[in-house]
Amino acid sequence: MLSNIGIPGLILILIIALIIFGPKKLPEIGSAFGKTLSEFKRTATSIIDDEEDNMKTSKKENS
Repeated sequence: MLSNIGIPGLILILIIALIIFGPKKLPEIGSAFGKTLSEFKRTATSIIDDEEDNMKTSKKENS
């Protein structure tokens, strides 16, 4: 979905965000978004690793 936006779309989104939130609030929002995205990636990786460990454990028990 995001791969189809392109540079003009990103510029449009940035301009709209700048109009809505103002130049002073935009860095705070960007920082919060970055932290949230980072935490989401970390959690998703952790869940995937846990599931892979569970699958390996169940395979060993069945063998």
